[in-house]
Amino acid sequence: MLHAVDYVAFMKRYFATRVQGLTSLATMCRFTALAIALLLSNSFTRADEPKKDSTKPTTERASYFRDIRPVFQEHCQGCHQPAKRGGDFLMTEFGKLLKGGESGLAAIAPGYPAKSNLVKQITPDKEGHAEMPAEAKPLNETQRDLIARWISEGATDDTPASAKAQFDADHPPKYPQPPLITALDVSPDGSLVAISGYHEVLIHRTADLGKGPKESLAGRLIGLSERIQSVRFSPDGKLLAVAGGSPGRMGEIQVWNVEDQSLKLSVTSTYDTLYGVSWSPDGTKLGFGCADNSVRAINAASGEQILFQGAHSDWALATTFSKDGSHLISASRDRSLKLIEVATQRFVDNITSITPGALKGGLAAVERRPDKDEVLVGGSDGTPKLFRIYREAGKDRKIGDDFNLLRNFDALPGRIYTARFNKDGSQLVVGSSNDGVGELRVYNTDDAKQICKSSEPLGPIYAAAFSPDGKTIIAGGYNGTVYVLDAASGAVQQKTLPVELMERK
Repeated sequence: MLHAVDYVAFMKRYFATRVQGLTSLATMCRFTALAIALLLSNSFTRADEPKKDSTKPTTERASYFRDIRPVFQEHCQGCHQPAKRGGDFLMTEFGKLLKGGESGLAAIAPGYPAKSNLVKQITPDKEGHAEMPAEAKPLNETQRDLIARWISEGATDDTPASAKAQFDADHPPKYPQPPLITALDVSPDGSLVAISGYHEVLIHRTADLGKGPKESLAGRLIGLSERIQSVRFSPDGKLLAVAGGSPGRMGEIQVWNVEDQSLKLSVTSTYDTLYGVSWSPDGTKLGFGCADNSVRAINAASGEQILFQGAHSDWALATTFSKDGSHLISASRDRSLKLIEVATQRFVDNITSITPGALKGGLAAVERRPDKDEVLVGGSDGTPKLFRIYREAGKDRKIGDDFNLLRNFDALPGRIYTARFNKDGSQLVVGSSNDGVGELRVYNTDDAKQICKSSEPLGPIYAAAFSPDGKTIIAGGYNGTVYVLDAASGAVQQKTLPVELMERK
């Protein structure tokens, strides 16, 4: 077995013979194979460097911020946060985490795991059931041991000051400048518009938008997620689904009751923000995309995951359900549009062409036409496209085909980030971003005729939606301005900010 010093000598010999032109192809292959094997070998260590004994216990103290907080965030904080205080126990603020909830018992007694009610709550009984997390599998043994060790070591909080900022209904975010609008949706009855903010979704009365944020703001839905990527009202308008998270830390799906603005469900998934949330037509399921390249769906009432599909090779940014809810369609940065059967979690087909170069760039938006199993797609090439969801009978997939494509629409400048239908599917709106300028266009769905485009330059547009009557479009994007446009002419009727800005001193 060769050590590092031997490997250096080996490579010197290899390159010397290679430069002199004395190495045959076969010899070069043998040298290369051996070099790769050496690099991959677990025995590739320095001769004077002893191996670490992995059986020795670690002396490093458990870190709340690095080790414990991620466990609480994934399994506990969805039900124990300012917007939803299960058992009157708040786990997002360290002081209240130690104190405990309605039981009156100290959740954490620093130095004494056996006296800590939290440890009792997460410890399974003889049958393998634990009181917490509620209605979920118990934490695994490694997680439980880590929590106990952290408590026995004093249960100290090593969270950096920069990560301690908390927001709730009593301490809402304050805005020195307008927030980036990454998502918005109009309620089915047209009375409300939900707009993404920082750590919150802003609910505005549509009729009062022109009066400014102070008059039109009807509610602030403040949750755990720093970044909001997608919002959608349920088909009956009673609930609002939100996809987002904290980049590099966690993704979250929230479900809010629109009437009383209470948080009904908070489900964490993956370790990055979530995208493109969509409701099944019957309102029982939620589909969404992930930055780990997966597409998932959950039960909208319980949060239980019912679908996982990993067919994409890049981030999945948007989803939509088929007309009967039996299939989920996902759009990805990998330039593909995939069809997934919900009941079996099976990847069925690539809706888009598999010909290299047929799609020039990733896809960022997809929505099903309300009256048919057809989907509108937009992405990096700026060209809106309409596809049928299901392949026609007898049409076998072949390299070079694009059987599902129904029509292309005129290309917009830049990249398309939002694509939506009106209520009856007869028209569509798409919004784009190009070198700091945005544009909206409205088309007839069936003949691809352009109806209008925005009458003035807008900032990059990331979100847009029709009003239920189809007469107006509400849009927003990079500059934080909410635009209300006439859907027939593209004229900007109103401009407003979704938040009040802090006074500059």
